[in-house]
Amino acid sequence: MLDPRRLLRWIYLGRVSVATVSFAVALLSALDSDPLRTLVATVPFVTAMGLTAISFMRTEVNGRQPGPGFLYAQLVHDLFLITSVVHLTGGAESQFSALYILVMAAAALLLPIGSSLLLAMLGSVLFVGDAFLVSEGELSVSLVLQLGVFTLVAVGTGYIAARLQQAGEGRERLRAELARVQLRAADILANIRAGIITVDGDGRLLYANPGAEALLGGPLDGLLGTPVLDRIRHIAPGVANAIEAHLEAGQVTSRREGVLLRDGRAVPIGITTTSVSGDLRQERSATTAIFQDISDQKRIDALHLRAQRLEAVAELSASLAHEIKNPLASIRSAVEQISDRRAATDDERTLGALIVRESDRLSRLLSEFLDFARVQVARRDRVDLRAIVQGATDLAVAHPERGAQVRIALHLPPEPAVIEGDEDLLHRATFNLILNALQASPERAEVRVTLRRLERAELPDGLSFRGPAHSLEVRDAGSGIAPEVQARLFEPFITTKAGGSGLGLAIVHRAIEAHTGVILVDSEPGGTRFTVLLPASTAPSGELA
Repeated sequence: MLDPRRLLRWIYLGRVSVATVSFAVALLSALDSDPLRTLVATVPFVTAMGLTAISFMRTEVNGRQPGPGFLYAQLVHDLFLITSVVHLTGGAESQFSALYILVMAAAALLLPIGSSLLLAMLGSVLFVGDAFLVSEGELSVSLVLQLGVFTLVAVGTGYIAARLQQAGEGRERLRAELARVQLRAADILANIRAGIITVDGDGRLLYANPGAEALLGGPLDGLLGTPVLDRIRHIAPGVANAIEAHLEAGQVTSRREGVLLRDGRAVPIGITTTSVSGDLRQERSATTAIFQDISDQKRIDALHLRAQRLEAVAELSASLAHEIKNPLASIRSAVEQISDRRAATDDERTLGALIVRESDRLSRLLSEFLDFARVQVARRDRVDLRAIVQGATDLAVAHPERGAQVRIALHLPPEPAVIEGDEDLLHRATFNLILNALQASPERAEVRVTLRRLERAELPDGLSFRGPAHSLEVRDAGSGIAPEVQARLFEPFITTKAGGSGLGLAIVHRAIEAHTGVILVDSEPGGTRFTVLLPASTAPSGELA
């Protein structure tokens, strides 16, 4: 759309030029004739200069937008200015009557079509009035033709201006919509977790979003327009190789796994590449690489696989326990009877006691197998996880097998942490985790137990949770868990505790899975952290179990 201030600058210049020339000519030609001609030229000259000065200060110096009233005043004044010029130069026969057309065209460009026609009518009235009333002209063919030209110019220019305004409004709407789309896209790219990098055909960086900077561990704004593939290769060789393969051979990478080196460890990432269409004259198009940290997704996949494996082990354990427990009870009873015979020797009684003791130990192990196999939610109630954690912590602190002089730091939220589940099963799982942490920590160490609420955006990728969750973190200060043990930590018979059966954590895992939650473990030489995520209750507030 036409900027009114740009057209006004030409109007100011034309007005000053016409008024100055008219005044100078009238002044020179009227020195020895009619002084009235000098007055007719002087008044428009003074008003033109004054109006132009005031208008220039308003629009150019103060930067104010011209309103309809301001534009009307400019154009009406110019019609009277041109009328004075036409009057001084012959009236109806003046060669300067064509200046009316310029004012009418300007009115059509600056004002609505109705207003421009109104000003065209005013210009025609002034022209005819000057010709008949002042100049005492007669109706002639040339006068009629001039009025017809004025009318055609006013209508034609107004129509064209109206169409231009409509087109300009359409462009403005399109420009505004494009700006909104660009802002929305920029906002999405700025807040997306995945890293996005675009390079041109020569490997020079064209774009990098904040997610790419976070994953690569440094700002990339200062590298725009410079080759970056070698720099990226040191941190994420898979990303650099995928971009090079796309640039050189057109090979598209889709959901390929790579590694990203961060703090001395390899983090798995997923990589996808795509072409970016640009100037058709360029021989090599730009390439965009999209990559993201998939370590959470791989951990969740491993948890699901582990849960399926534990379910199969539980079914087998239940069958074996039932098949072994009954014969074991018969063997124990028979050995007791043999040992209690009067004819039994001391050696027989010693061996009998050994068999009974080992039978009891095996029976306890079978009972644990049955507990592991029978882990399931017996009833679902709305329970307060905060109260469960507090009770389990108090019981673990009073347990005789807790670590010597190990402190516990408990951090609970001020409001209830409501979930739907089995209170007894959750208490057993929480107590087991806290007691293990106390036993794994050295003397005078501190175990941290933290319960907090996480919104959906804060949860790891890959979870099936539809809403927020409660996170229970149990962190010990032990020596950590070896990587080879950590990978199989929740499987039966895997334990780092002397004399342990290796079923405790397996039962915890099954208990959390039964509540559609997950349990994650992170271990390093300074300690181990277990994180339990349980979906928060979405039911209305009410009484808790």
